[in-house]
Amino acid sequence: MERKINVLFLCTGNSARSILAQAILEREGNGRFGSFSAGSKPVGQVNPEALRVLTLTKHPTEHLRSKSWTEFSQPGVPEMDFVFTVCDQAANEICPVWPGHPISANWGVPDPAAVMGTSQEKAVAFNETYRLLLNRISLFVNLPLKSLDRISLKKRVVEIGNH
Repeated sequence: MERKINVLFLCTGNSARSILAQAILEREGNGRFGSFSAGSKPVGQVNPEALRVLTLTKHPTEHLRSKSWTEFSQPGVPEMDFVFTVCDQAANEICPVWPGHPISANWGVPDPAAVMGTSQEKAVAFNETYRLLLNRISLFVNLPLKSLDRISLKKRVVEIGNH
């Protein structure tokens, strides 16, 4: 059996965007990927609106939690093949040195948790963020990962983030 391709999604609070991305990859990856998320300054809980979107779209949520990226820079954790930041703040922060030097890219999307307004406006923002991440992750899981060299693969994942 082949080793799973490990992907870490990073954001500052690890409560919405990175959690959504983790859950989406878990399903879209069809068991080929290890999907993880973390934050530079985790808020300690998953945003309830993110959980609502994931529940409505039939994703398991029991295992999702807000956690620090330091959990993934410790000895004995799975080696990451890819590290994607999904918010602009985390992209500008100094990230830990990841064992194995994973391919990284910024897939920044607007922060739905920052939306002020009615519950309907907030729901629209979370649904749009889910849609953007689903589109990017669907493109990613369909890349010919094994046949691309590292430079080509880096170029392709950066292009996905600009999609």
